[in-house]
Amino acid sequence: MSRYIDIHTHNFTARHTELRAVGIHPWDAEKAELQEHIFFGASAIGEIGLDYACNVDKAKQEEIFRAQLTIAEKLQLPVILHCVRAFHPTFSILKEYHLKAVIFHGFIGSKELAAEAVKQGYFLSFGEGIKRSPKTAIALQNTPLENLFLETDESTLSIEEIYAIAAEIRGNDIKTIIDAITNNYNRLFQL
Repeated sequence: MSRYIDIHTHNFTARHTELRAVGIHPWDAEKAELQEHIFFGASAIGEIGLDYACNVDKAKQEEIFRAQLTIAEKLQLPVILHCVRAFHPTFSILKEYHLKAVIFHGFIGSKELAAEAVKQGYFLSFGEGIKRSPKTAIALQNTPLENLFLETDESTLSIEEIYAIAAEIRGNDIKTIIDAITNNYNRLFQL
């Protein structure tokens, strides 16, 4: 098995460690029927969160988000967050829960937002966006290795390519990135 960890993907390869999470996406909040049993046996709950750029009722998104956070807290599972134009409302809600871990997937944002998340002990997962967004590349450079994950999400790039790009942007060698992410993964998933 490869030492690469893909914390969030929609294109499972079985070549790497690829986290399998279960959750109701904010885009589906209005039509969702939350049933707690779907989460039993999951490694994480996700991708869940708030997306204020979509046309789904914000109150319904928040209701489903809170319900899933309650389950994550009860089951002591990490959460994989989808957060679009809703960082401050998300931070505010998260403070109400005692969660095992929070991973902001597909982080695209400033180094200030990244620092705010890291200050709370949250993890940031970066994907292909680090190639397109200079502010996200700066956020990646400033994210401590202890708070870092990488992902492919729906990218056509492989996880190996994402690691190589991240290593170049950070000025680290690939082994340093692999070791840090492996340590983070083992810490969260107690391997």
